[in-house]
Amino acid sequence: MKLDPDFGPNSINFPVLPVIGDARIREQVFTHRSVAARPTHVFEDHPDDPSPDNEKYEHLGDTVLGLVVTNLMFELFPGLRVGPSTKIRSLVVGNSTLADISKRYKLPDRLRLHPAQALTLRASTNVQADLFEAFVGGLFKDQGLGVVQAWLRPLFEPFSREAYHIVRKQHSLPPLPPSLAQAGAKEGSTTAYSESCAHAATFYGTTGHLALFNQHLQKANKRVEWVYWDGKDVPPAPSTPLFNSNNSDALSVESDGATSTAIVTRGWYADPGVPEHLRIEGTQVTPVWYVKVLVEGEFYGRGRGNTKKSARNEAAKEGLVKLGIEV
Repeated sequence: MKLDPDFGPNSINFPVLPVIGDARIREQVFTHRSVAARPTHVFEDHPDDPSPDNEKYEHLGDTVLGLVVTNLMFELFPGLRVGPSTKIRSLVVGNSTLADISKRYKLPDRLRLHPAQALTLRASTNVQADLFEAFVGGLFKDQGLGVVQAWLRPLFEPFSREAYHIVRKQHSLPPLPPSLAQAGAKEGSTTAYSESCAHAATFYGTTGHLALFNQHLQKANKRVEWVYWDGKDVPPAPSTPLFNSNNSDALSVESDGATSTAIVTRGWYADPGVPEHLRIEGTQVTPVWYVKVLVEGEFYGRGRGNTKKSARNEAAKEGLVKLGIEV
């Protein structure tokens, strides 16, 4: 996915490219491995004959870039958890983003390549992205981390903000209020979360109710069924009850601890009993499960969660109340 943040009219806020002062480092940064065509299986270069290409600087630059961007995200989104943070960073430092930055700085125009491959390699997204990382590595060796950070922070902050909003949307979270969206330090913080969690697709709840509920039912030797639903529209009831496991409208039903798939008569049994305006359909990133628990065919409760187990636990809370058990 390509990021395209706004750097102002005519990219006026796009940071100026620093200059690598050491001519030897600069030459190597802009030398592709196709020039020397060294064999790739060599373990180590001879001290008197080091490889002249930019692969070492690319390797170093990848690490430095990851450090700077990760630290930047710590500052911008202090409440962000590791999972979403990883997704955001992968967008920010992905090849398509780095290649775009490389082309904005016209770095590929300065790259030394084997003449026979120059046209193809210069247009390669991977080569363009690798060259940007090599430049970061070369600048780090030439002038140190402080100079690199001073350049990369204003460069990657707009990319980080755009990626944050993309991943936030993937998690089915609503856009931030304008006041928070404009205040960088507050994005991803507890305040930002509290403003939006009412309609979020990520659910948090207590645990332990499911085990207690199952324990009481086992003692009473009662049959329990868990009927799952993924938040999509409930199909209308068929004209006749069907029990064909190959049917695409199958519900997942767990009974007496065993999981099976069966088609059941639609209607009350399949209906999750959730008002349409309160239903949330999950995404691939953040699934949403609804579950209804039936004990000896009688409705005992319903729940919702990002996993089937967490949804069952919420339904078990209602089930315990119906059993007259206070927790």
